[in-house]
Amino acid sequence: MAKKKKLSVDKTVTPLVKKAKDDGTNLVWDRLEDQSPPCGFGKSGLCCRLCAMGPCRINPLKEGEKKGICGATAETIVARNFSRMIASGTAAHSDHGRGVAEVFLAAAKGEIPGYEIKDEKKLYQVAMDFGIEIGDRDTKDIAVDIGEKALAEFSRQEGELLFLKRAPLKRQEIWRKLGIAPRGIDREVVEIMHRTHMGVDQDHRNLMLQGSRCALADGWGGSMIATELQDIMFGNPRPIAGQVNLGVLKEDEVNIIVHGHEPLLSEMIVLASRDLELVKLAKEKGAKGINIAGMCCTANEILMRHGVPLAGNFLQQELAVTTGAVEAMVVDVQCLMQSLADVAKCYHTKLITTSYKAKVTGAEHIEFDEHDALNVARKIVRTAVENYPNRGKEKVLIPDEKNDMVVGFSHETINYLLGGLFRAAYKPLNDNIINGRIRGVAGVVGCNNARTVHDSNHLTVIKELIKNDVIVLTTGCAAMACGKVGLLTPEAAFEYAGEGLASVCEAVGIPPVLHMGSCVDNTRILMAATAVVKEGGLGDDISDLPAAGAAPEWMSEKAIAIGQYFVASGVFTVFGTTFPVLGSEKMRKLLFEEFEETLKGKWAFEPDPEKMAQMMIEHIDKKRKELGIDKARERVLYDMAMRRELEG
Repeated sequence: MAKKKKLSVDKTVTPLVKKAKDDGTNLVWDRLEDQSPPCGFGKSGLCCRLCAMGPCRINPLKEGEKKGICGATAETIVARNFSRMIASGTAAHSDHGRGVAEVFLAAAKGEIPGYEIKDEKKLYQVAMDFGIEIGDRDTKDIAVDIGEKALAEFSRQEGELLFLKRAPLKRQEIWRKLGIAPRGIDREVVEIMHRTHMGVDQDHRNLMLQGSRCALADGWGGSMIATELQDIMFGNPRPIAGQVNLGVLKEDEVNIIVHGHEPLLSEMIVLASRDLELVKLAKEKGAKGINIAGMCCTANEILMRHGVPLAGNFLQQELAVTTGAVEAMVVDVQCLMQSLADVAKCYHTKLITTSYKAKVTGAEHIEFDEHDALNVARKIVRTAVENYPNRGKEKVLIPDEKNDMVVGFSHETINYLLGGLFRAAYKPLNDNIINGRIRGVAGVVGCNNARTVHDSNHLTVIKELIKNDVIVLTTGCAAMACGKVGLLTPEAAFEYAGEGLASVCEAVGIPPVLHMGSCVDNTRILMAATAVVKEGGLGDDISDLPAAGAAPEWMSEKAIAIGQYFVASGVFTVFGTTFPVLGSEKMRKLLFEEFEETLKGKWAFEPDPEKMAQMMIEHIDKKRKELGIDKARERVLYDMAMRRELEG
């Protein structure tokens, strides 16, 4: 008998998978088994269905030159498919950013209640980046100008995106030299779709230049707009305590899970859940109160700003319903499994969709209207409360597992924590990288993938990195994986980090792994890297830094867009699980080798998490050597005589 595959390192998974089977419903792992083995052509990027002469597939094992019916080569097919993934990922993130910008502008004009300016400091910073006059103008007038300029970035037809000026000057020069500085966000997505139409761009290098330009429109455009405007409206995250995992659900309260990626609705649901009338109704229905918990990136948003607990990451969404304790799963957009509707039918849970862009057959739809946001949120919460008496107690199984964590490390917060209130700066970080206490910096981000053991690759990579004195910045589902095993607490430094990193964490009072937010908040990592460059002593471009990025368990097209904008920003970026260009040797060479010459960053693929971590450490060591800081400097304690000599 074949050995049963381990599904997850999370202890909540196995009992709930068994419960689902006993209750007569199937989960993502059951469907994975039905779909195995995966199509080798699709996995390698070698399947083309862009015209009706196909679909075509190219078998790399056949001898001789292999082409599609129209003559498309393997590298053209793979580059088209990869570019379209970038376009889709960019569209998803940037449409999120557009929605935030529209609400921001309407709120600034006083057209919608419930939203306000909570971070004036960031308002002024974005105004300066956009070239908007501040003077003694009213903050609402400044906000209107910001909203209008932010929306204009999506339809811009020429010139460059305004946030590109935030990047190091050398990086801007590289983009301009290669002709990949994004013009308008929507324009770059449309151009990819045009170029990849049958019979248009058939040069894989040229296709990937546009792929880079489109990805940069995400990282330095749509996603960055989303992050910055959300911070202004909802508050820039500050370190806050929270809890994570399915044990945050409560047996004696109305449990509502908000799931998706846009905080415009979830912010209002948090407010509505505290409405005294609705709390009273919940008690009348037999509950002690209303408990909000988050799933996926919407969860990260409300956790960072309100301390609302996280129920779990991507592969736990069905499991949350399987507990039998969830009155409503409220979803907006992205990373929503259609199977939620089927799983919900097995229990009393109401699946409630809220966006006209993301309806699910079998779900109840309550349309979110930003102009009446709080009332819509109240309606959703009321629906959940009224569903509480329908909970079948015999079907309830809430796991015990939940962990404490500290989250909310924005770029600005790190700046403050390192340098202090009056001298906020990245200099302490740079100094500790130079003296060798911190070996380097790694961004480990991304989704879960059912084809890997849930959370395992994230944790293996991150533990190996911090053990070797590499401080880790994390977002999204990877961040939640860290929280579930205690890596997001200052105490984790003593248990998991190397001596140098642990000493810095102790001095500053931070975890060795810093939770920086949701998927769109990967732009915070770009800003942190830029701040390190501008602080000085570690080169003059992001590509000079002893830094690397990884997505060990990626699964969505958004992850490809994120990876490409990091590569195009000069970062060595490693993906695990699978990689959709492996069918073309020319595309492999372009992404894994040639990009290092042109973009000064490159891709790598490594499914083994331990090897992935070592690749990242080797790259960090290479950059340390190039900077001349490959040998740790001996710590010198200066006496007064030595200080006077320095001052003289």
